[in-house]
Amino acid sequence: MNQEIKRLKRELQCEGAITKYYKDTVQLPDGKTAVWDFVGHNGAAAAVGVLEDGRLVMVRQYRNALDRYTIEIPAGGLNPNEPTIDAAARELEEETGYKCGSIEKLITIRTTVAFCNEKIDIYLATNLKRTCQHLDEDEYVNVELYTLEELEHMIYEGVIEDSKTIAAILAYKNKYVG
Repeated sequence: MNQEIKRLKRELQCEGAITKYYKDTVQLPDGKTAVWDFVGHNGAAAAVGVLEDGRLVMVRQYRNALDRYTIEIPAGGLNPNEPTIDAAARELEEETGYKCGSIEKLITIRTTVAFCNEKIDIYLATNLKRTCQHLDEDEYVNVELYTLEELEHMIYEGVIEDSKTIAAILAYKNKYVG
């Protein structure tokens, strides 16, 4: 049996500030067709900022989709033609007021593969120097510092549920702390 799935049509339903929502018509391996949702995203970058004393720089911000505040690593969307490494460093400084002296790729994640193509490149940022936040007009972000142990505890207690933050913290621990 042919296992190939073929997209026959993609129709834009709605365009927002950071995503586009489509209805895709696909042909299934048995020849039948189905309509699937697809959310297009331009991609993002994030940074795990680690201070000299080992604490990680986190942001607490309100997330409308959850109707509550979350604790996350700093992250944001890409500007046109912006390399993700530059975006990660920019977002770190804009959201936290820390400029990184060193930055290296840690991990790439796809946030919700069932219906969205969002890709986030996550970087490890070190040699941090305090500057000042440069928040967008509609951004309200509090900077908080945590030990790796505190963050890991918050992950397993369900306080931190954000996938990019969980993946980043655990990847950092596995690769650099052991």
